Amino acid sequence: GGVNYIFIEVIENRTSKIGVERIVTNQLIFEFSRQRESSLVSNVNEADAILKGSINSIRTQTISRVGTEVANEREVVMRVDLRLIKKNGGAVIWAAKGLSDREAYDVDSVKIQTDRNEELALGRLSERLSERIFNRLTDDF
Repeated sequence: GGVNYIFIEVIENRTSKIGVERIVTNQLIFEFSRQRESSLVSNVNEADAILKGSINSIRTQTISRVGTEVANEREVVMRVDLRLIKKNGGAVIWAAKGLSDREAYDVDSVKIQTDRNEELALGRLSERLSERIFNRLTDDF
């Protein structure tokens, strides 16, 4: 206990997907500010606890095919670890390992559109994951 103010550190990206750490970190910050703005601080010096985490894997897989050649839908699967640590001393207050979620997206004949669809899917996935993280974290306080 004794946690009133949380600072959310940029989530570490251990995948080859560039920029996904910003998507996940921003969603976590958004979720905390939406639901419990009073406990979120933007300066680590004001925090009692720090939320840290890592994105450990992102993989995409085909979920439906047209004929034998063309994939028309894929899903992206992301797996994250998180921990809330006491600012002074670094004791782990709360941890969640191997949280994962998935989101489907359409494959377009234009690659740049497929990439955009995947990015939007990662955004939706991060939003859901952030809600789950917030709810699990705050269940313990």
